[in-house]
Amino acid sequence: MNKILSPAVFYRQSTRVLPFLAAGLIIFLGYGLVGGLFFAPIDYQQKEAVRLMYIHVPCAVLSLSIYTIIGVMSAIYLIWSVKIADIIAQASAPLGASLTALALISGSLWGKPMWGTWWVWDARLTSELILLFLYCGYIGLRSAITDARIAASAAAILAIVGLIDIPIIHYSVEWWQTLHQGASIFKFAKPSIAPAMLYPLVSMLLGFYFLYALILCLNARAELLWRERNASWVTKLILGSGVNG
Repeated sequence: MNKILSPAVFYRQSTRVLPFLAAGLIIFLGYGLVGGLFFAPIDYQQKEAVRLMYIHVPCAVLSLSIYTIIGVMSAIYLIWSVKIADIIAQASAPLGASLTALALISGSLWGKPMWGTWWVWDARLTSELILLFLYCGYIGLRSAITDARIAASAAAILAIVGLIDIPIIHYSVEWWQTLHQGASIFKFAKPSIAPAMLYPLVSMLLGFYFLYALILCLNARAELLWRERNASWVTKLILGSGVNG
């Protein structure tokens, strides 16, 4: 695993995938935005407010996915001391925190006309707020400890413990009675959403995943170059000799 995820190999492979990530971002996000904001029909109850779905849902889904990635990468780092795993976790945290905050904000904007209130302390919203605190705790803990290795290990332990919040968020609408609606997108056998709304929404979701992957690669590459600035492969890269892994 250390060989596959070695710094030089990761940098070389990430260089190759960057154009594909950018292309996927443009295609899926472009179709999703145009289809969702201009061509998708309005909901007979929610009217134009339903268009917040095309931002809120991808942000909410990515907030869970990114934290899960951080938890898995943290476990890999603690068990096998894979440097790239720690870098991926560190590079993912700011974007995950931003998307979680945006999910909460867009959800409040959506909830006001639908529920008559900006916020309710139900299971889904409260557990999503806790997720934002976990992201902030992870970022803050890495910044508060001066020793990089201790900071990485402490943050990794926090990330792994925080994984317990992910199934709580996902199943909260099934375990408890909440104002938040249940699943309507991921019931692939029979989704309870019109295809004219579903296709742009799925496209937006894929576009957000490409956005995350692109930003992750850029952030991870920058962090990797800083950590490995004294390594021979970085010297070769700077001198134009390429990266041979």
